[in-house]
Amino acid sequence: MSRPRVVIVGAGFAGYRAARTLARLTRGRARITLLNPTDYFLYLPLLPQVAAGILEARRVTVSLPGTLHGVRLVLGEADGVDPDGCTVSYTDPEGGSGTLGYERLVLAVGSVNKLLPIPGVAEHAHGFRGLPEALYLRDHVTRQVELAASTEDPETRAARCTFVVVGAGYTGTEVAAQLQMLTHSLVRRQLPGSRPPRWILLDVAPRVLPELDERLSRTADRVLRERGVEVRTGTSVKEATPDGVLLSDGEPVATRTLVWCVGVRPDPLVEAVGQPLEQGRLIVDPYLRMPGCPDVFACGDAAAVPDLGQPGSFTPMTAQHAWRQGKVAGENVAASLGLGRRPRAYRHRDLGFAVDLGGAQAAANPFGIPLSGPPAGAVTRGYHLAALPGNRIRVAADWLLDAVLPRQGVQLGLVRSWSVPLESASPELARVPGAPPRPGGPAGDRPGSGHPPLP
Repeated sequence: MSRPRVVIVGAGFAGYRAARTLARLTRGRARITLLNPTDYFLYLPLLPQVAAGILEARRVTVSLPGTLHGVRLVLGEADGVDPDGCTVSYTDPEGGSGTLGYERLVLAVGSVNKLLPIPGVAEHAHGFRGLPEALYLRDHVTRQVELAASTEDPETRAARCTFVVVGAGYTGTEVAAQLQMLTHSLVRRQLPGSRPPRWILLDVAPRVLPELDERLSRTADRVLRERGVEVRTGTSVKEATPDGVLLSDGEPVATRTLVWCVGVRPDPLVEAVGQPLEQGRLIVDPYLRMPGCPDVFACGDAAAVPDLGQPGSFTPMTAQHAWRQGKVAGENVAASLGLGRRPRAYRHRDLGFAVDLGGAQAAANPFGIPLSGPPAGAVTRGYHLAALPGNRIRVAADWLLDAVLPRQGVQLGLVRSWSVPLESASPELARVPGAPPRPGGPAGDRPGSGHPPLP
């Protein structure tokens, strides 16, 4: 008898967990294929530390062939799904096309940048979605400080040492916290005696980390302000130009750096499936199965999953839900093939969150206990080591070296600005026929405002 074919699209938090769970349960009794543009799973919560020079890039990547035994990896970007014909079409990294047939399909394609109709943002802002953006941003802020040190014009120097981050969720808050420390160190060495770099964190919400408990928000706000970060709530960008931004309150800010961490929207691929959507996400039942398509499951940012704890609502687009939904999807696919236990509905209970604010500073609430300072930092880093599917020793070694040695302030020049345009992941320009795959890391769940939960 032939083995059933299972295709998983996307290797983000949901897709990677689904593939790992399914491989463990089926034990070779199913042919599992994982379709993804890259050969790694990206551990997003540590990406700000890559941009800040604390961790090397490969530390936050986990090899798919090396950790998903019994899973066949196909490199490519899905560009079409035919539920009636049970096929997925894709484009490989070299422009070729292919088709995968399936008996079961798991859609975990994740999300793309959420762009707002603000003049100049698509052309002049820097995104923060994957390794290319993190590496480019690290080079960019280093270059701005070096250029500031080589100019005699005080206005130009001030503009190059001014950095604006839009979005005070998980990603924006950690980017501002981590990179402020990096630029402060660079300015101290290369511009001795000058004023510290200026960092501005903007959000239309009334507080930073608006999706979290207010105590965590207050801790993060206090740490940022003590470091000199200007936290502007109820404020955003009205216009962006090559030389600065105009804030929504009318204040012009001269800067060469605008980091866009506003959020995400579901990958446009879900619209091509032709099934009912809820705010751009595929509607699924509590078992993560699409109604009317018993062979298709969806999870992560691509799926509108009912929140059984709050009837009538759906789980938010965060990595914590994607990670756990991936496990349930893998279990339910195995059950549907008769290779596992009975299917179960997705239920979630938060056990806490952790936000790394750089150095020994963090904010965490494991099991509802609010922590700040070094204790929260220890909990946060301990959690990341436990949650990482690989590279734990290397990550711990990098943390140790960063604690005792100064960071290297050099440009690597590995990623050019034209290869990480913010508009490449916009809904309007994504998946243009004949266009190369989008840069910025793997498909799958790349949420801008949600780390995995504490274990």
